[in-house]
Amino acid sequence: MDRNTFTGLFLIMVIMVGGFYFLQPSADEIKKQKEVLHADSVKKGLIKTNATAKQPTANTDTAAQAQVIDSAALKAPFGAATIGTQQLVTLQNTEVKIQLSTLGGKVHSVELNDYKTFDNKPLVLFDSDGNKFGFTFAAGTSNINTNNLYFAPAGTATDSSVTLRLTYSPTQYIDYIYKLGKGFKLALTIKATGLENVISNLGTLNLNWTASLHKQEKDMKQEREYSTVYFKDMDGETDHLSVSEDETEDITDRKIQWVSFKQHFFSNVLIVKQGAEKAKLGVSTNVNDTTDIKQMSANLAIARSADGTFPMEFYFGPNKFTLLEDQGYDLQDQVDIGWGPLKYINRYAVLPLFNFLNQFNWNYGLIILVLTIVLKVVLSPLTYKSYLSMAKMRVLKPEMDEIKAKVGEDNPTLLQQEYLKLYKKAGVNPLGGCLPLLLQMPIVIAFFRFFPSLFELRGESFWWMHDLSTYDAIITFSPLPIIGWTHISLMCLLMTISTLIYTWFNNQISGATGQMKYIGYITPLIFFGVLNSYPAGLNYYYFLANMLTFLQQYLIKFMVDDKKIHAQIQENKKKPEDAKKKKSGFAAKMEEMMRQQQQVQKGKNK
Repeated sequence: MDRNTFTGLFLIMVIMVGGFYFLQPSADEIKKQKEVLHADSVKKGLIKTNATAKQPTANTDTAAQAQVIDSAALKAPFGAATIGTQQLVTLQNTEVKIQLSTLGGKVHSVELNDYKTFDNKPLVLFDSDGNKFGFTFAAGTSNINTNNLYFAPAGTATDSSVTLRLTYSPTQYIDYIYKLGKGFKLALTIKATGLENVISNLGTLNLNWTASLHKQEKDMKQEREYSTVYFKDMDGETDHLSVSEDETEDITDRKIQWVSFKQHFFSNVLIVKQGAEKAKLGVSTNVNDTTDIKQMSANLAIARSADGTFPMEFYFGPNKFTLLEDQGYDLQDQVDIGWGPLKYINRYAVLPLFNFLNQFNWNYGLIILVLTIVLKVVLSPLTYKSYLSMAKMRVLKPEMDEIKAKVGEDNPTLLQQEYLKLYKKAGVNPLGGCLPLLLQMPIVIAFFRFFPSLFELRGESFWWMHDLSTYDAIITFSPLPIIGWTHISLMCLLMTISTLIYTWFNNQISGATGQMKYIGYITPLIFFGVLNSYPAGLNYYYFLANMLTFLQQYLIKFMVDDKKIHAQIQENKKKPEDAKKKKSGFAAKMEEMMRQQQQVQKGKNK
C-alpha cells in the first residue's frame, strides 16, 4: 500500500468516526422518537392503555417491551415454566444431604455426611457447576428440555420425600417424585399426567445427564486413573469407558441397566429399572485441572414401564465392595480388583479374609500384617520347595563350574547338554526354584490391584502414614524433568531397600552369577519408580512380605543341610539309569531342542 492510499483510508476513517459522534441524536430527540413509536403502537392495538394513563417514560417503555416478550414465551408449550426463580429443596438422612433444584427438577448437589475430602472439607460429590439432568422431547413444534424449565413443589415436602411438578396446565403436568430412604439410595419416579396429546412419543423419553466430578483425594493423577463411566447391561455384563483417554461410545444393541459416574472411591449411579433402550456415554478430561477430575455424560433412551411411569434410582455413595454388593444390580463390579484370575483371587480369597479380619475392629495396619502372615503361612510349602531347589543348585555349582571349564563357553549348546546330564544324574530340577515363585506371582500381582481399590484404607492412619490409601511423602519437591516425580514415599523407599537386601540374600542361596545376578538388583529400582505414587498400604504389604520371607528362609535354613543334600545327590548319581523310565515332557523337549541346535551348529562349522 502506497502513502497516498494509506492517507486516503485514514481520512475516511476519521470522517466516519467524527460523523458518528457529531451526528448522533440528542437524548431529547431519542425520547421524542420513543414517544412517537409508543403512540403508534397504542393506535395499532399492540399495547393496551386508557385515557387516564400517564405518558410512558423510558423505564415503563422497557417494561412494556418485556411484557410483550413474556407474553410470546407464554404461548409456547410449557412457556410458563420458562419463567421463575430457583429454589432448593433438601432431603437428608444420616448418610447423605441431597439438595434438589426447582430449575430442572434435578439433583443440585450431594454431600456425604460421614466423609471428608483429603484436606478435611465437606465431601460434595457434585454440585450445580457442570451438572445437567433433563429429559428432551417434542411438544408441538417445540423441542423441550426439562433441565431449563422451572418446577414447583407439589403437596407437602418432608426430609425424605418431595414431588417437583412441571406444569403445562392445571390438569396436565410432569411430576418428579423423589424419595430418600435409609442409606445412599434416592428413588426417582417420573410420571406424566394428561400429556398424551402434547408430548410426541411419550412412551420413550431421552435423558441427558452430565456432571463434572470434583477432586476428593490427595493424588489427583491416581484419582483420574480410577475414574470413568461404568455401565452394566440387562444381560449382566459390566463394562467401562477408557480411564486414560477421552472416549464416547454408542450402545444400540443391548439394554443398559445402570450407568455410573465413578470416581476412585465414590460413585454416582443411575439405575434404570426397566432398562435404557439406547445409550451414548462419554468421559472427558477437558475440565478445570485443579478442582475437577473428569466430566462424564450419559444420554439414555428410557421406555415407560407398564404402569405408565419411569422408575429410577440413584446411588450416591462410597465404592466399598460389600456396601455396593448390598445395593443389588451388581454395582460392586465397578470396583477394579483386577482382571482374569487376579479378579477371582481377590474376590474369593483375599477379600473374604480381609472382611473376616475387619470384624475385629483392629487398626488397618495390624489387619494388613495379619493378612500377610496368613498368606505367607498358606504359601510356605511353595517357599520351602523353592528354597530346597535353590540349595540343590548351590551344592551342584562346583560341579557345574568344572563342566564349564572343561567344555568352555564357545559351545553353549554342548554346555547346556552337559548341564542337563548332570541334573538328570543328580535328580535335580533346574526350574524347581522358579516354579514355586511363579505360582506365588498371581497373588503378588493380585494385591497390586487390591489395595489401590480398597475403600476401607481411605483416611486410615498407621505409624507415620496418615492415609494408607495414598502415598506417604517424606520429601516433596518441584516436578522432576521427564519422570515428573514430586515426592519420595518413605514406605516405598523402605520396601525397595528390603527388596534389595532380599535379592542379595537370595543370590547367596542360589549362587546366581552373571546377568541374572544384576537383573535382580535392577528390578527393585524399577519397582520403586512405579510404586512411589502408589498407596502406602500396598508398599507396607510388600515390605511386610519381604520381612516375613527373611524369617521363613532363616527358619528353613535350619531344616535344610547342604551336606545331606550333597550326599543325596551323590547317591542319586550311583543309581543305575532306568532306560525304560519315561522322561518328563519338559526334559524330553529340552534334550530334543539341544540336539537340533547342535546339529545346526555342526552344519555351520562344515
